[in-house]
Order: sequence, then C-alpha cells, then structure tokens
Amino acid sequence: MPGRIVPLATDFDPGHSIESARRALAARLQSAGIEQPALDARLLVGAALRLDLTGMVTQAARQLAPEEAARLEAYAKRRLAHEPVARILGAREFWGLPFQLSEATLVPRPDTETVVELALEIFRGLTISGQRPRIADIGTGSGAILLALLHEIPGAFGVGTDLSLTALKTARDNAAALGLADRASFVACSYATALRGPFDLVVSNPPYIPSAEIPKLSIEVREHDPHLALDGGNDGYDAYRALIPQAAERLAPGGALIVEAGQGQARNIETLLTAAALVVDRPPKADLAGIPRGVSARKMPP
Repeated sequence: MPGRIVPLATDFDPGHSIESARRALAARLQSAGIEQPALDARLLVGAALRLDLTGMVTQAARQLAPEEAARLEAYAKRRLAHEPVARILGAREFWGLPFQLSEATLVPRPDTETVVELALEIFRGLTISGQRPRIADIGTGSGAILLALLHEIPGAFGVGTDLSLTALKTARDNAAALGLADRASFVACSYATALRGPFDLVVSNPPYIPSAEIPKLSIEVREHDPHLALDGGNDGYDAYRALIPQAAERLAPGGALIVEAGQGQARNIETLLTAAALVVDRPPKADLAGIPRGVSARKMPP
C-alpha cells in the first residue's frame, strides 16, 4: 500500500536461526569497527543462548526463542557501545582457566601470561627456602597471575594483595571456584605493606599507564577498566617505585621478583630493580607481539 511504513525486523527476531543471527551480529560488529567481530559474535551468541561451541554447531538451524532474541539484542547493543565482551559476560579465560570479573578488576590479557611464563621458568631454577614454595601477588585484582601459578606449582601457597575489597572478594571467589582456596590468602593493603616474608616469588602487574595517556586509550579500556589499576602516575612508574623496595625486603635469598612492563618501560624498571639491590640476571621476556613484557630480578644470597 502506497505510503505505508513497514517496520524492519531486527537481526535477532524470534524465528531467525542461530546461524543467521551469528552471521548478522558479526556483520554489525564489523561495520562498527569492532576488532575480532566473528569471535565476539560467537561468544555473545553462545552466552545469550547458553550454548557451547558444539551446541551452536549442532543447533545452527534452530530458531531463536523470544527470550533468546531479546537477550542477544541486549548483548549486541552493549558490544556496539564498545563494552568489552568479558565485561558483558562477567568472565574471561586466562592461562586456560576461567576467571570471574568485577568492576574493580582488570580484564586479564594474554600479554600478562608472559609474567606467568617467566615466573615458572625462574621457579624451576630456585632453591626453595622453606618446606613449600611461597608466592606473593601484589595488586592481585581477579587473582589471575597468582592462581595460574598455584595451578602450575602443586603445594605452593600464595598471598594476593589489593587496595580494593571488591577485587579481593572476586579473587577469593575465583580461588574457591578453581579449587585453590586452601592454598591462597588475600589481604587488603597498599602493595606489600601488610606482608611478611620470605617469599620465593613475588609477582605483580601494577598500574603503569602515564596519567596523561589514559584519555587516549581505547573506549574498552578507559571506560570499563578501573583507573586505580591503570594509572601509573605522571611518568607511569609510581607503582614500581613503591612496590619494588617492598618486594625486595620480603624476598627470600635467591628469590625473584617478576613484574609486567608497559611498552618501552623495561629498561627503566631494571634500573629501579638494581637500585633496590636486586640483580637483573636475564633479559626481559617478550610477549607475542615482541614487546618486552616480563621483567625480573633476584635477591642474591648474602
């Protein structure tokens, strides 16, 4: 009929198949400039429909139920507004392990797995000071680094610190979900001030973004990651200046401190480590992009 306006169906109306909805969402994300649109679409469709990858494949031709369509549309709007998928789902995989997130925790990133890899390499060459290895994670957030290490080092005991009580609750819940609650403890304090050594390994992914650079970060980071976990002060090194001397005091003789570094920061961090009487005895470990990401030093026996 001339002049009649026909409302357009959304991509996720009930009656559309799972496969067509996935393809439509990927196209919408791609047109909006979202990185990895196909992966994000698969994750969001799976979460909205409560299906794993196998379920999505075997049920590809099934039509969406009304509540599924509504849930998927809500997820799509959030992602198109550049909210990270991990925030939408409230979880992220790290080191092959599932981690719940909260507003007080960073989204664990693949780059940070470099810190875990380096810590494990160093651990294999350590002489343990006590009956069981002891690990401290300064600024633990979701507990990702600490719990990954405890998962890989049977019998080790770990302590995570954080200023945020919300982050500590998230880390504690993750430890319980991973079956590591009996080997992990969490303490509210600034850096390592509440800890008593000695520790065989101290690890940290501290805030290292210079304050003036935060407004230039992607929307996903600057509007959804906690600024407390991002802001490294005017030059990006405030956290390192505080935590490195504290960690050095709490390391066992022969123990090691491993920290994550931002791009271009490794050499300056090594200078701070040396100033704290620690010995830099290996080059930084690069991440998959070739950026020196894991920086370490050891406390030499007297």
